[in-house]
Parts: sequence; C-alpha cells; structure tokens
Amino acid sequence: MEEFFFNNTLRIISYFRSQLHCMRKVLLIPVLMLITVYGFAQTLGGNTVYNFLRLSNTPQLTALGGINVSNQSPDIGLAWHNPSLLRASMHTQANFVFNAFYADIRNYHLFTGFRHEASKTNFAIGVNYFNYGTIPATDMAGNRFGDIRPADYVVQLSASRQYLERWHYGASLKFIYSNYGMYRSSGLAMDIGISYADTANLLQASLVIKNMGAQLKAYTGTATGDLPFDLQMGISKRLAKAPLQFSLTAHHLHQFDISYRDTAFNNENGFDQNMSDKKFTFDQLFRHIVLAMQVYITDKVEISAGYNHLRRRELNVGNTGNGINGFSLGVGALFRKLQIRYARSYYQNNTAYNQFGLSLTMKDYVRKGR
Repeated sequence: MEEFFFNNTLRIISYFRSQLHCMRKVLLIPVLMLITVYGFAQTLGGNTVYNFLRLSNTPQLTALGGINVSNQSPDIGLAWHNPSLLRASMHTQANFVFNAFYADIRNYHLFTGFRHEASKTNFAIGVNYFNYGTIPATDMAGNRFGDIRPADYVVQLSASRQYLERWHYGASLKFIYSNYGMYRSSGLAMDIGISYADTANLLQASLVIKNMGAQLKAYTGTATGDLPFDLQMGISKRLAKAPLQFSLTAHHLHQFDISYRDTAFNNENGFDQNMSDKKFTFDQLFRHIVLAMQVYITDKVEISAGYNHLRRRELNVGNTGNGINGFSLGVGALFRKLQIRYARSYYQNNTAYNQFGLSLTMKDYVRKGR
C-alpha cells in the first residue's frame, strides 16, 4: 500500500512539474511581447513607410471598424492581422478579397491555411497586393517620357499552436516590397499574438504586437524609415441569451497621444488648434478605441457594425457635415464550405469604401485529389 501511494505521488508530482514547465513557456510569450514594445515602438502614420500594412484585408474586419484582434470566428481572413486566431478548423480554407478604390486603385488579397497534424501546428500563407494603375512619368518641365506602374505587396507566412484548452499563440513573418518607379524598397516584419477563449462564458481576448521589423532597402535617395508598429489588445463578449456579440479593441497602446495636428489645415477648415492642444479629454483616450457589434440573425447570416473614433477625428472636416464618417457596416452569409462577406466603411461625408470577399473550404477537393 505504501509503495502504491509513493509511486502515485511521484507520478502526480512529475505531471505538475511538466505542466509548470509548459506553462512557463506560454507565459513567457506575453512577457517577451511587452518587453519588445520598448525596442520597436515607432512613430505614427505619416512618418512611417509601408502604411498599406494598416489597411483592413477582409470584409469582416472592415465591418468591425478596421481593427479587431479578439473576434475568434471561422473567417481565416481575421488571422492575417492576428496569427493566434489561426485554427485547425481552417485547414484548406482560402480567403479571396477584391477591393476597388478611387482613381483606378485595386487591391487583391489571398490567404490560405492548412493543418500539420504531426507537429500540432496550423500554418497559413498569403499575399496582399495593391495596384495603383498607370501613372505618366514626366520630368520637371512636364515632358512625358513613359509610364510607371506603382505597386505595393506583402507576402506573409503565419503559424499558430494551441496550449491547453483556452490558449493559442502565433506569429507571422512578412516580406514587404514597394515599387514607385525609380523609388523601390523592401523590408521584413513580424507579428506576434496570443489569444484566450472561454467558451463557457462566451468570452474572447487577444494581445498582438504588429509590424516589428525594418527596411532591408530604403527608397532611392531616402533614409531608412520606421515601420507602422502597433500594440493592440481586444476583448469580445457574446451574450448568452441574445444573438449579439460586442467587441472593444485598443490600438497604439505604446503611445498615448496619437493626435495629428496640422495648424494650417486646422485653421483653413475651422478647427480650433489651441483648444485641441489644451485638452486632456475623453477624446484623446477614445482615439485608441474601436467599438464593434455583431448580430447573428441565424447560424448562417450575421450583420456586423463598427465605429473607429480615430478615423472619424482625423478625417472630419471642421466646416461641413461629416455624416457617419468613422462607421462601418457589413453582412456575411455562412455556408458549410463557403462564406460570402461584404463590408462598407465611411471615411468622409458621401465617401465610402466597399469590400467584397469569399472564403472557400477545400477539404473535400483535397481528399478527392489524393
């Protein structure tokens, strides 16, 4: 009896030691993430290169206000901006998105995932490509000597793993290339994310460090620039007795004052620059917040809405009406193998941005191919 008790006690101690060792590894991730902030915290938009990395790549994200890292949905497109949202259930899912901007600008996005069961790891690879059309190339006198076709793209490889029941962690590696005629640049960046899901309480939360990295080659004739670094944290809560989910996402947590001040523009458009400088107001804090809501009409139809306060404040024009600038809406039709999503976001009065995307699960096609 004593031998039985002794042996089982040793087994229990051994088990808890192994669990503690694993837990230390997982807890090390957010600690390293927070430490890294001080090494990579960089400047705001307008003073950084590759700002197209900030743009929403998938309609569900656009509908949720353009920034959301905690909504753990079956849409693999959300994992582009938070690698810890990549799940085993997204094996063979491919996300195709097409965006038509003003002035003939086009954006194409492809992101597909697969599960490697032997290593218990989820992988995804994709590309986000911006084509700015054809622009005449001229000299200082206006003489035309050809055309340029400016473009930006990023190729991304992501991976994620699960720890215990509720935790996932992941990372993305990005190769960035930018071509504006004679001005060309390339760079490398990394995202790191960790997410938590409590299915019993319908609660989700995530922390992400985005765009840690540097230029490999600066634009011709320019100094090396900073990447659009960001530290984001979000929480999503679905109601138990209503088909609703609410999300709150905080961005630019590494820098409190993210107001952009242009004295000449403010004076011209009716803003009081002095008053805005004196304020330590709710407005300054709320610029870090994106609010979102989802309504689940049925298990196959969902409606999303978001509000991005920073976007509204930066794009408002002081002496005109600004309508629903900063708001966004979207709808999704979800079937077993196909997700169809559409989003519309508002940037200024009478100015909207439309986005359309498809997510196709190809498991059956892969099996047939084998």
